[in-house]
Amino acid sequence: MKKIVLIGSGGSGKSTLARKLGKKLNIPVYHLDALFWKPNWVGVSRAEQIKVQHELVKEQEWIIDGNYGGTMEIRLNAADTIIFLDIPRVICTYRALKRMIQYKNRTRPDMGEGCEERLDFAFLKWVWEYPKTKRPDILKRLNQLSEDKQVYILKSTGEVQCFLDKVIEK
Repeated sequence: MKKIVLIGSGGSGKSTLARKLGKKLNIPVYHLDALFWKPNWVGVSRAEQIKVQHELVKEQEWIIDGNYGGTMEIRLNAADTIIFLDIPRVICTYRALKRMIQYKNRTRPDMGEGCEERLDFAFLKWVWEYPKTKRPDILKRLNQLSEDKQVYILKSTGEVQCFLDKVIEK
């Protein structure tokens, strides 16, 4: 595990797992939200997203956390390990709401500087609909990957913790 992609719904725990894995494996962590959002929630262009990701995947080791489906192939093709956090939407929605309250009017550690947390109903709707709108495409993409990649689909907080425990043992 040297090049790790973390994908999943908002609130699934991608950033938290990325930080924990980065610390345990001593691998740099890149949060795509932090790279692709400028102050006041101004997004970078798709061309910039592609450029940044092509540069990141050239590195020897990395953990990249984020979805960005339009550029996901860059990361999936370069990764040796893909972790899909397939956490139930009730849990993801609860965590997203909790995060919105916890960081209200402040910038989260995994977010672009100057992007203060706010109550965002469109985001909550995206999280709630993720299992129907995004999950099928992700599962299809994962099934099409070459066999030399390790794919982990973790469906609960317990499975995530077991995965972390096994990584720590290695």
